[in-house]
Amino acid sequence: MARLLQAPPKCLSPDWHIANKMQCASTESQKSSSERVTAESQRLVDETEKTTQKTQSDVNKKIEQRLEEIKFWKQELDDKLEQIVNETEVLLTFKTRVGKALESCKEPLVIAQQCLLNRERRVGIDLVHDKVEQELLKEAEVIKGVIALLEHTLGQINEQIRLNRSAKYQLEMDLRDKFTALMIDDYCAGLTNNTPDIRYTNNAVKMEGNSVSLEDWVDFSNVNIDKADKQRNSSLALRALIDRILSQTLNDMRKQHEAVNVAFRNRVKEVKDAKQKLETLLAVVMNETASQEKNITALEKAISDKEGPIQVAQTRLQARTHRPNVELCRDIVQYRLISEVEEITNNIQRLKDTLAQAKAELKGLSRQQLFLEEEIQVKENTLYIDEVLCMQMRESVSINNF
Repeated sequence: MARLLQAPPKCLSPDWHIANKMQCASTESQKSSSERVTAESQRLVDETEKTTQKTQSDVNKKIEQRLEEIKFWKQELDDKLEQIVNETEVLLTFKTRVGKALESCKEPLVIAQQCLLNRERRVGIDLVHDKVEQELLKEAEVIKGVIALLEHTLGQINEQIRLNRSAKYQLEMDLRDKFTALMIDDYCAGLTNNTPDIRYTNNAVKMEGNSVSLEDWVDFSNVNIDKADKQRNSSLALRALIDRILSQTLNDMRKQHEAVNVAFRNRVKEVKDAKQKLETLLAVVMNETASQEKNITALEKAISDKEGPIQVAQTRLQARTHRPNVELCRDIVQYRLISEVEEITNNIQRLKDTLAQAKAELKGLSRQQLFLEEEIQVKENTLYIDEVLCMQMRESVSINNF
C-alpha cells in the first residue's frame, strides 16, 4: 500500500526534449501522409467521377444506338408483316374466286350429263353416236378436268395461306419481342443517377445462359424477313398462275360449250331436213296410195264390166248349139264368138293379174307409209330431245369471268 502511493519516477531533461522532437516528427509525418492520402483521394475521386461519367455517357450512347437498331429492325419487320398480311388478304380473294369458279362448274357438268342421258332416249336409227354426243362427252371431260385442276389449285392456295400465316406468326413473335426489348431499353435510357427507383441488384453482372450473340440476333430477324419475302413471292407467283388457270379454263369451257351448241344446231337442222324429206315422201306415198286405190277400183269395175259381154258371148254359143242338122255349121259367127269368149277371158285374166299386182303395190305403199310415219315420229322424238329438252336446258348455262 505504501508502494502504491509512491511518486512516479521523473524523466531527465534530454529525454523530454527528445520525446518532444519525436512527437513533432511523428505528427509531421502523419500530417504529410494524411495530406498525400487526401490529395490521392481527391485525384481518385476526380478520376473515377470522370471515368464514371464517361462510361455512363458511353453506355447511354450505346443504349441509344441499340434503340435505333431495334427500331430499324422493328420497322423492317413491320413492313414485312404489312406486306404478308396484305398478300394473304389478296390471296384469300383469289381463293374465293377459285371457289366460285369451282362451284360454277357443277351446273354445266350436270347439264352435259343430263343431255347425254336424255339422248339415250332416242330410238331407232336416230340412236346414233353422232357429233353432238362426241362433243357432249368431250365437254363432260373438259369440265371434269377443270374441276380437278381447280380443286388442286384450291389445295395450293390453302397451303400457301398456311405458309403465309406461319411467316406472319414468326414476324409477330419477333415484333413482340422487339417491342418488349424496345420498352426495356427505352426505360434503361431514361434512368439517371437521380431516378427514384434505381437500386442495387444481386448478381446483376452476369450473362444469361439463354442469351445469343449479336450476329445470331440479326440472323434471327433476317431469317424471319427472308421467310416472309419467300412466301410473299411464292404467293405472288401463285396468284399469277391462278389468273392464267382461271382464264384458260374459262376459255376451254366456253369454247367447248359453243362447240356443243353448234353441234346441236347442226344436228337439229339435219334432223329437221330429214324429217321434212320424210314428210314429203309420205305425202308422195299417200298420194300414190290414193291413186292406186282408184286404180284398183277401176280394175275391179273393168273386170265386173266384162261379165256381161262374156255371158252374152257364152249364151250365144250355147244357144247356137241347138241349131238343127246341117245348120249346126262352123260359120264365121261361130269362130268369132269363140274368139270373143277367148279374148274376153284373156282380158279378164290380164285384168285380174294387174289387179293382184296393184293390190300388192298398195300393200307395199301401206308398209312404206307406216315406215315413213314411224321414221317421222322417230325424228320428232329426236327433235324434242335435242331442241326442247337439251338446247333449252343449255340456255341456262352461263360461263362468266371470275
